[in-house]
Amino acid sequence: MKQEQRPWGELYEFFEASLDRSEVRLHEPLGEKTTYRSGGVCNIYIEVGTENDLQVIANSIHDLDIPVAVLGNGSNLLVSDNGFSGLILRLGREFKSLSIEGETVVAGAAAILPVVARKTVAAGLTGFEWAVGVPGSMGGAVRMNAGGHGSDMSRSVSRVEGIDLDTGDYFSLSLDQLRFSYRNSSISSSQAITKIVLELKEGNTDESERELSEIVRWRVENQPGGQNAGSVFTNPEDESAGRLIDAAGCKGLRIGTAYVSEKHANFIQVDHGGNSEDVAALIEEVRNRVFEKFGIELECENHFLGFG
Repeated sequence: MKQEQRPWGELYEFFEASLDRSEVRLHEPLGEKTTYRSGGVCNIYIEVGTENDLQVIANSIHDLDIPVAVLGNGSNLLVSDNGFSGLILRLGREFKSLSIEGETVVAGAAAILPVVARKTVAAGLTGFEWAVGVPGSMGGAVRMNAGGHGSDMSRSVSRVEGIDLDTGDYFSLSLDQLRFSYRNSSISSSQAITKIVLELKEGNTDESERELSEIVRWRVENQPGGQNAGSVFTNPEDESAGRLIDAAGCKGLRIGTAYVSEKHANFIQVDHGGNSEDVAALIEEVRNRVFEKFGIELECENHFLGFG
C-alpha cells in the first residue's frame, strides 16, 4: 500500500542528499522543455545523471503517493498552464550514448532520433533513415511507436531495457513483448526506458545520404516549423487526419493563441508566449468539427500532462 505523500520540500532535500550525479530543482518551468513551448511548472524536476541514480529514485518513490512522469524531448507533449503537481524525471547526458557494432545499434533513451539516423547512415547501415525528420527521443519514440515515411520503431527495435518506477524493478522487453501497434506499445507510464537495441542492415551510404536529404527536403516543404508538436491526430484507417481536418474547414482556425496550420492541417501552432489551454480547446474543437462532418472520431496523438 502506498504511503501518504511526503512534503515536497522534504522530498527535494532527500533527493539532493541521495543522488550523486543528478540535478534536482524545485518549481521548474516545463513549457520551454516542449516543442509547443507552453505550460507551467512542476513541483520537483530531476535531470537524472546515471542509471544508479534512477534506481535510487525508483526505490524511493515506488511506495509514495506522488504523481511521476518521465519527460523525453517534449516533442509530443502538451503541459497544462497550471503545471504538473508532481515529480518530473528527465534522463541526462549519459543516456544519450550511442554504440554501433556490426548491424547492432545500442542507444540511450535520451538520444535524439535524427542524431541516431545520421550516425547509423554514416556507419554504413540502413533502416533508420526515416527517423531523421522526427525530433523526439528514442525512449519516447519506443513508447508511442513513432514513425514516418513508411516505417516506424517496430521495424528495427529488438529489445528495450529500463526501470519500473512503480516497483523499482529492472525490466528487459523483447520485440514480441513490446506489442507494437500503430502509434502504441506495451510500455506503461511507469516504465522508464533507459536503453534501446536496434537491429539494422548493411546499406549503401551514398543512397542512404540521398534518402536523408530527401526526407528533410520533404519535411521542410510540407510541414510547418515554429512552435508545434508534429501531427496532432493519428490517421484513421485508410484515411488522412490532415485531409479530414482540411475538408472540415479547420485550416487556419484559431482559438486564442493557438491555430491550425495553413501549411498542414494536422499541425497546431502556438504563438510566442501562448497558452496550452488554447491548444487543448482547439484540439477538441477540431475533433468536434470532423465528427460532425464525417462521423469519424479523431484520436489525439499528443500526450497531456497536468490536465484534469
